[in-house]
Amino acid sequence: MTAPNPPAIDPGLVARVQNILMRPKLEWPVIAAEYATPRSLFARYAMILAAIGPVAGLIGGQLFPIHIFGSVMRTPAVGGLLGAIVSWGLSLLSVFVLALIIDALAPTFNGTKDKVQSMKVAVYSMTAAWVASIFNLFPALAWLGGLLGLYGFYLLYLGLPTLMKTPQDKALGYTVVVVIAAIVLAMVVSAIAAGVVASFVIGTVGLGALALS
Repeated sequence: MTAPNPPAIDPGLVARVQNILMRPKLEWPVIAAEYATPRSLFARYAMILAAIGPVAGLIGGQLFPIHIFGSVMRTPAVGGLLGAIVSWGLSLLSVFVLALIIDALAPTFNGTKDKVQSMKVAVYSMTAAWVASIFNLFPALAWLGGLLGLYGFYLLYLGLPTLMKTPQDKALGYTVVVVIAAIVLAMVVSAIAAGVVASFVIGTVGLGALALS
């Protein structure tokens, strides 16, 4: 009589973050073999990590005032909260769209279309950017978070051939095209979120000016 197979062990969020950042060459094959669904990838990973930047930015906006025309102002709480929610939602949407792009481009680079595997690549390659966005807590250091987040491009380069079955000689070209798409999506997200916050800041300045007139 053979013993029943033990249940699959969830490596845990922290362990997955550590492994994909510190040993990506070993972790991508593990990820490739795991059972997952788009829902599980988002609910157990993306939705949590994608909140780091917006939450850090919201707190930083309250702790560190901004200077506008000689006046010192903090980001309005309502505007900052709305901006954080919009940024979080659009970040998740951009990852979903990026996964669709990765999947659609796979045959172009002699890879295999697979919606779940492409979602894994999109989600887990964003780990570095999401973790580094903790620097949004300090507006003056936000650029450092963006710089460290570039490590995600390397994660993408390693993940594409492993999960999408792209030949190694096609991996660089595949990565470049996907990176361009990711940058465009990130710019759109940042512009929309910044516009939401700015609208509240400008509105607050306007109301303050009317009150003083």
